[in-house]
Amino acid sequence: MKFDVVGKDIKRTDALKKVTGTLDYVIDQKMQGMLYGKLLRSEHAHAKIVNVDASAAKEIPGVYDVITSTDLPQPVPRFGPIKQDQPLLADRVVNYHGEPVAVVLADSEEAAQKALKKIKVEYEKLPSVSKLDDALRADAPIVNPDSIGMYEELGSNICGNWKFGWGDVEAKNRASSFMLKNVYEFPMIHHFPIEPFSCICYPENGGVAIRSPIQHPFILRRVVAKALHMELSQVRVIGNAIGGGFGGKGYPKIEPLTAYLALHTGKPVKIVLSLEEGFFSARRSSSRVTMNTGFDLEGKIQFQDVKVEFLVGAYADTAPRVASKSSYLGCGPYVTPNARIDCRAVYSHTVPSTAFRGFGMPQIVWAVESQMNEASKVLGIDPLEIRLRNLPKKGEILVPGDRPVDGDWEQGLRKAAETIGWGTEKPDGIGRGIAIGIKNPIPASLSKSIVKLHADGSVTVSVGTSEMGQGARTTMGQIAAESIGVPMERVSLIMADTGAVPFDTATAGSRSTVAMGNAVVSACHDIKEQLTEMAHELFADGSQEEVVISRGTIEAYGKSLSYADILAEYFGPNMGEVVGNGTYKGSKIEGHPVGGKADFWEIVFTAAEVSVDTESGKVYTNKLVNVSDVGCIINPLQAEAQEEGAAIMGMGHTFMEQMVYDDSGRLVNGGALDYRVPTIMDIPAEFISKFIENRDGAGPFGAKGIGESGIIAIAPAVAAAVNDTLGIRFRQLPLSAENVWKELHRESK
Repeated sequence: MKFDVVGKDIKRTDALKKVTGTLDYVIDQKMQGMLYGKLLRSEHAHAKIVNVDASAAKEIPGVYDVITSTDLPQPVPRFGPIKQDQPLLADRVVNYHGEPVAVVLADSEEAAQKALKKIKVEYEKLPSVSKLDDALRADAPIVNPDSIGMYEELGSNICGNWKFGWGDVEAKNRASSFMLKNVYEFPMIHHFPIEPFSCICYPENGGVAIRSPIQHPFILRRVVAKALHMELSQVRVIGNAIGGGFGGKGYPKIEPLTAYLALHTGKPVKIVLSLEEGFFSARRSSSRVTMNTGFDLEGKIQFQDVKVEFLVGAYADTAPRVASKSSYLGCGPYVTPNARIDCRAVYSHTVPSTAFRGFGMPQIVWAVESQMNEASKVLGIDPLEIRLRNLPKKGEILVPGDRPVDGDWEQGLRKAAETIGWGTEKPDGIGRGIAIGIKNPIPASLSKSIVKLHADGSVTVSVGTSEMGQGARTTMGQIAAESIGVPMERVSLIMADTGAVPFDTATAGSRSTVAMGNAVVSACHDIKEQLTEMAHELFADGSQEEVVISRGTIEAYGKSLSYADILAEYFGPNMGEVVGNGTYKGSKIEGHPVGGKADFWEIVFTAAEVSVDTESGKVYTNKLVNVSDVGCIINPLQAEAQEEGAAIMGMGHTFMEQMVYDDSGRLVNGGALDYRVPTIMDIPAEFISKFIENRDGAGPFGAKGIGESGIIAIAPAVAAAVNDTLGIRFRQLPLSAENVWKELHRESK
């Protein structure tokens, strides 16, 4: 099938504004009579709030008010996307270093900042836990003693426990020819968006309007309405441009408090966090995965026994979903006839963890793929070959009860291997590694779209999808343009405003192209059906001829009319338009472990070539290859950018990124000077992105999702390449120069 718009390198519609600095971010917006909010944050990881003295702060000129939890409605309103456990302000006790204790409202940011320094807080310090083993001790201080619900075990720090499995692991444990057991650790990571967290809320039509760089406006609407005991119709969320989110701006952070303050004062309220404060707002869960895998002598997996532990922070946020959904794929992309997966999310006195690009799968894949690389060495089977022996064929079942394999995974793996030069001679000091990453999107989700065909033949598309840098505005425009048959420049998008667009579950999980894309196609099909009926009504002479609609033209009954022509004939000049409604709904399955079958499998095949400076321990990535099974590329330029952006983030947690807490539970590297992220000096010397396009996806034109795949398998591929050149196995990230140097010297002793 030949496309007119799909598959073309159409430039992002917001690119010029971004590079010229004219894109409208919340941080730049102002409103008449607006109050500025600044947060006073806890100095301790765990402490009782004995007293807050804000009298001196209130005397600062320009200060409107200082509010603590005692000034809020009682009991203190709490919020959360899964459970309502996080207070608007710390309620009697602080549960992590950096938790908001008070908020200053002033007529300028300067006045608010001055007032913060005048607030005096008396604390009674309490024992805290910031490490996994400490949180799991029988005598550990309990992070949420009053928060007992469906996700907690009474009297412990277990936020949730999920078990998946099939077959008979115990029997195969006894019968397997070879077993391998290892423990793999993954660090806490911060999202580090360039745009700080920001929010403006103001009273509107008896309710509240929220301007926020939020990925999921409809989730934010629900959470705020529930926390403040409001109707959904009273909360409007306007999703603004997002200057980097990566999951950190997916779920409510400062918005519920800001909304309350706007309603409380009757004024617009703006809160903008500093880059450093962002470290106290969102992070990725750290993890420990214990893998016990049984093989036969041919290298085929007989069983996998997987124990996953996520350290999730002081409040639930979306961590229970991250833990359960990712551990569901705890056996990776391999045929596993017998499986047992046990996952626990564990509270700690640390920043609440939330979604992060990959949604838990980089942690899982780090363990699964490192395990496969270790097994290949022990069994004497090439790392490529052992994967080929265990990959399912297209149409086979990966996880019982879920979607069959929807792609030719061997094709992608072989392409990655070929591109890296697998099996060819390599110079001394060069190592190569390979890994596979897999992810399932949000199951049983809902997307709706409205498409309007206007009297002049132009088109407006309304979707709940957020533009967060992934290029959704351009991609949805291409899908609509191709589906309805108009040039791309005649399509306009309205996005992410709950007061103006229909419902969408979330902009996450690489789901938008498939889910919302299908909704857009459905809405365009609805318009075409209406146009067909209009043609019959206008021109039928007793017969029912076929109506052909193509490239903005309707041909029927010996006539050839443009969209504008038939609308003028039917409604009169500029009198009407055609409105199409489209819906995509994933299948909800009662009793399914994660709620329903995957819409598609997002899978990536990663290969790396590295060299190591043995004097310093510095690892150099000479070549990095990502091959993704995308079904059909809507926009090749953007697909490549998504892969590269994700891979660079993967280089971050592979080589340098790690949030560090001291023994008292204080974050010690929360800032740009102390927390390293990849720069231009850290990117691979050669970066190659390739795609498998067999048009076998569930999305428009056979597309599958992309956006997260690039990050998932970077770490195990690089670690395997380091092992190939040094002969050292790494089971803990990051592979910083210091850590590699230590291992080199440990090996040399």
